[in-house]
Amino acid sequence: MPTYEYKCKSCNYLFEELQSMKDDPLKICPKCKKRKLERLVSGGSGMIFKGSGFYLTDYKNAQKKSVTKESLTTSKETKTASSEKPKSDKKS
Repeated sequence: MPTYEYKCKSCNYLFEELQSMKDDPLKICPKCKKRKLERLVSGGSGMIFKGSGFYLTDYKNAQKKSVTKESLTTSKETKTASSEKPKSDKKS
């Protein structure tokens, strides 16, 4: 469950509240009891991974092809050959 920040527009009371995402925002300030409460937009805390086993290499594709100079030149030659159109010698 996320923690939301609230601030009262009347008394400037600032507090955090642990709520479900389905819950409606709070409307009444717990300090002054007025209906001047607004939920603040916060950046959040991000994900925290604890424990072992979370490595960048865990999700990399083992079969990823490495690009070599030979494969680059071969693909360039293929593209050039296919894009060339034969010229016809028509005389009018």
